[in-house]
Amino acid sequence: MKCNVGGMDRIARIILGIALVAFAVYSGQVWAYVGIVPLVTGAAGFCPLYPIFKFSSACKDGACEKKD
Repeated sequence: MKCNVGGMDRIARIILGIALVAFAVYSGQVWAYVGIVPLVTGAAGFCPLYPIFKFSSACKDGACEKKD
């Protein structure tokens, strides 16, 4: 399983996941447990939908290239 979720994408997924799960716990809204998905994909660094769409937000070969 190759990492395909980059830094800012990972942070956003983890924050969104924690927020949704916390909302689910405190409000009792069962649908908000969908936050487990972005939380797990952010923590693992792999999104199973990205390969289907041939997309990756991760840097290639572990090094980001800056274009001037």
